[in-house]
Amino acid sequence: MAQVLIFLASGYEEVEMLTVVDLLRRSSIDIDMVSITDSLEVTSSHNVTIKADVLLKDADFDSAQMIVLPGGIPGTPNLLACKPLTDQIKKFAKEGKWLSAICAAPTIYGELGVYQGCKATCYPDFAEKLKDAVYVKQPVVVDGIFTTSRGAGTTIEFAAAIIERFKDKQTADTILQKIIFNDTYE
Repeated sequence: MAQVLIFLASGYEEVEMLTVVDLLRRSSIDIDMVSITDSLEVTSSHNVTIKADVLLKDADFDSAQMIVLPGGIPGTPNLLACKPLTDQIKKFAKEGKWLSAICAAPTIYGELGVYQGCKATCYPDFAEKLKDAVYVKQPVVVDGIFTTSRGAGTTIEFAAAIIERFKDKQTADTILQKIIFNDTYE
């Protein structure tokens, strides 16, 4: 029973997906990589193939507390085209469960009309697609049920914001300290 579900569509951005998975697992937050394709193996926008933990049909949405959407092209449009996923996103929004996305993927929440005036960010070229959101030009924006981020270069900060939601700021800072300034390599 994963607390977080992160979704892999053909053409996802692997840095945005793997960094989140890695840092959440280091923080003892259960996260499942979920394939929206018919195969557990999903290929990224840069031709890196990753084996997901589960297929969409087997994902435990009832136990999950957060959905995370990595960006990437054509990954983002492929996620938006997946009706079973978009139905779950709408359900999460209605129930007040957490929704997170990075790069182009925050536009999916805009397309689905679930922002309702919340602040959000995304890759700058897609800002006009954040329908019903107030676009904020920051690396990471946390507002209400949403955690959004600008792109691959902000992925560590994005993952830290998610960790902080589940744990606390100290835990997030400790994980960042360990991966960035690990003193054991001296």
